[in-house]
Amino acid sequence: MKILDKEYIYKADEFSIKEQNITSDILMERAGKEIFSWLHKKYVDQKPMFHIFCGSGNNGGDGLVVARHLQLHEYEVKTYIIGENETCSSDFELNFDRLKKAEGNFYKIEKNDDFPEIRRGDIIIDAIFGIGLNRPLTGEVKHIVKKINSYTKNTIIAIDVPSGLALNIIPKVDWDIIHADFTLTFQVPKLIFFLPSTSHYVGVLKILDISLSKKFINTIQSDKYYIGKNEAQQLLKSRAKFSNKGTYGHALIIGGSYGKIGAPLMSSKACLYSGVGLVSLYVPKCGYQIIQTAFPEAMVLTDDSEAEISEIEYTIKPSVIGIGMGMGQSENTVKAFKKFLEDNTTPLVVDADGLNILSKNNDLLKLLPKQTILTPHPKELQRLIGKWENDFEKIEKVKAFSKQYNIIMVCKDAVTITIYENELYVNSTGNPGMATGGTGDTLTGIITGLLSQKYEAVHAAILGVYLHGLAGDFVAKKVGFEALTATMLIDKLGKAYKTLYV
Repeated sequence: MKILDKEYIYKADEFSIKEQNITSDILMERAGKEIFSWLHKKYVDQKPMFHIFCGSGNNGGDGLVVARHLQLHEYEVKTYIIGENETCSSDFELNFDRLKKAEGNFYKIEKNDDFPEIRRGDIIIDAIFGIGLNRPLTGEVKHIVKKINSYTKNTIIAIDVPSGLALNIIPKVDWDIIHADFTLTFQVPKLIFFLPSTSHYVGVLKILDISLSKKFINTIQSDKYYIGKNEAQQLLKSRAKFSNKGTYGHALIIGGSYGKIGAPLMSSKACLYSGVGLVSLYVPKCGYQIIQTAFPEAMVLTDDSEAEISEIEYTIKPSVIGIGMGMGQSENTVKAFKKFLEDNTTPLVVDADGLNILSKNNDLLKLLPKQTILTPHPKELQRLIGKWENDFEKIEKVKAFSKQYNIIMVCKDAVTITIYENELYVNSTGNPGMATGGTGDTLTGIITGLLSQKYEAVHAAILGVYLHGLAGDFVAKKVGFEALTATMLIDKLGKAYKTLYV
C-alpha cells in the first residue's frame, strides 16, 4: 500500500470527485459513515456516551456526519463546535445544518468554562484538525487538546489524524497534540504515523476504505510503502513439489563468543524455520557442544580459538552469510572480520557486532557486496550514519548512506522501516513485547534464510521483517508482552507463514 504525501491526498480527493461524478459532501458523508460503521461494530453492545469535538473545517465536518449517524442509531451523543466563524468550510456548514435538522445535541466551546463534563467510560472523538494543519496549536484549541488529553482513563479516537499532528513537521516537545488510543484514517496511511518521535500519538491505526480512485492512486509515483498482509503475500514464493534441500540454499551463520553463543544459535534456528535448505554455523570452539546439543539440524564449524572468532576459514560454499551476532569486538575478531570482507563475494546480512565494527572502520563499508543487508537498532544506526536532528533528517541520511554503498538498511524500531536508496518500506507487524534480547538475532536469521532461498535482497528484508513481527504478534497474543521471548517467536514462524497462504 502506498503512503502518500499531503498534496497527493488532496489530489486523490479531487480526482475521485470528478471520476465518480459526486460532490465533495458525498465524499464527506462516505467518510463519516465508514467511521460510524467502525464505531458501531465496536460499541454496539456497550452503547457508551460519545463526545465529539469538531473544528470548523472538513475534519470537523467528518465529525458532524459521525454524530448524526450515531444519533440515528440511538447512541447518546454530544457534539462540541470549536472555532465556528467565517472560515467554516462549506461542507462543514452543510453537515452542521443536517445535524440541527436531525435535532442533534451540539454545544459551542468559546472559553475554558465551556468544556463539558466527561464521565469515565465515555468515548471522546477528536475531529478538530485534519491533514491540513502546518503549525503548532495555540489559544483555545491548545487548551481544549490539553484538556482532552487529561482524560487518560477514557478512550480517545482521532479522525484521520490526531489534532495538532502535522504530516510534514516533527513537533517540538512543548506542542500539544491529541494522544489517541485509535486513529481512524482514510484510504492510505501517513508516514508521520510511524516515526519514533510521533507514532505514540496515533495509538492503534485503522485504515478505512472510502473508495477513493484506485486508478489515480495507482498512477502516483510513490517512494513510500506500507507493508501489510496483501503486500507480503505478493512477495511470498511457493515451494515446488519436486524440490530438495539444495533448492533452498545453504546459509552460513557466523558469530558468537564466550558467553554469547545463544545469539548465533537463535539466528541459525530462525534461519532454518524461515525455510532454508541447510544451515551451518561458524563459532568459537566453546560453542560446539552447545549448538550440537541444542540444535541438531545445524552443522557446526569452529574457529581455532576457544572463546572468540580469530579467523574465518571454511571450505563449504554457502549461498548467503549472516554475520555479527554475539561476535564481540576483540582485536582478533576485528582482524578476522576485515579479512573476511576482503575475501568474501557471497551475499551478506550484517548485524550486531558486525555493524559496530563497520561503524568504527568506515573503510570496510566499500568492501560489502552490492545489496548487502544491514539490520541496525537505533544506537547502531547512529553509530553508522551519525546523529540526526529529527526523524525526517534521519530518513534522508539513511537514504544517502544506502545509495553511497548500495546497501539495504533495515532500521529496527517500534516500527521497523526498510530503506533501499530512495524507497521506504514501513512494516505493519510487531509489538512492544519484542523489545527483548534475541529478537534482533532471530530477524537476521529469517532474512538470511529468505535470501538463501533466492528472494531478491530487498524482498527478503521486507518479507523477513513482516514475518518476524507477525510471529511476535502471535506470541504476544498468547502470553502477553512481558513474557515474550525470542525463542518463542521462532516457534511461531510456521504460523506466520501459514497466514500468508490463506
